[in-house]
Amino acid sequence: MKAIVTVIGKDIVGIIAGVSNELSKKNVNILDISQTIIQEYFTMIMLIDIEKSNISFKELKDSLKTKGEELGVSIRIQHEDVFNSMHRI
Repeated sequence: MKAIVTVIGKDIVGIIAGVSNELSKKNVNILDISQTIIQEYFTMIMLIDIEKSNISFKELKDSLKTKGEELGVSIRIQHEDVFNSMHRI
């Protein structure tokens, strides 16, 4: 199963490393990643594969929220099908 992770906040060193390491610890594979900095604001979208994750989706969501608080950014995760439904025209 795939999911979408979004990260938004003030740019600091280590955001990509922090999020990637957190996902790696949970056995989550990053399939695609796009990031940009708009003035001092960092934004990133990741497509991830959670099929082999060693924790539940809720635990992963909570883990990413905690990591976001540590990094001073907002991290959100949604199942791919929910994301697609919300953004269908």
